[in-house]
Amino acid sequence: MFAIAHALDGVSRAEAARLAGMDRQALRDAVVRYNAEGVAGLYDRPLPGRPEWLSDGEQATLKAIILAGPDPKRHGCVEWTLPILCEVIAERFAKTLHPASLSRIVRRLGLSKQKTRPRHPQSDAKAQAAFQKRGCAKR
Repeated sequence: MFAIAHALDGVSRAEAARLAGMDRQALRDAVVRYNAEGVAGLYDRPLPGRPEWLSDGEQATLKAIILAGPDPKRHGCVEWTLPILCEVIAERFAKTLHPASLSRIVRRLGLSKQKTRPRHPQSDAKAQAAFQKRGCAKR
């Protein structure tokens, strides 16, 4: 706005751009938009491109599904993988996604990959604690 005010006051465009700390071509584009649309032409416009494949509601549901964790009986796993999540999305929302695309969506949701630490089902926590303290487990 500062640069456009200078340009409209008769200051050269190069000088007005320098005073506002912007490029002369950017000022020229802003002046053309201002002349065509007024102040509304100076607001940022949405970037072009294809809209999101999953809606905001579907993304919120997906985040809740991820945070709840998989059901080992139903999904056959104890931690989510991208291909399994793609299958869940296909079942739930009837939309297909490639795992790489799903990875970008998951990162945009503020989530990251995390591996669970393996644990043997017959492990003994007391014996492990004793081994860590003394070097061997006594029974």
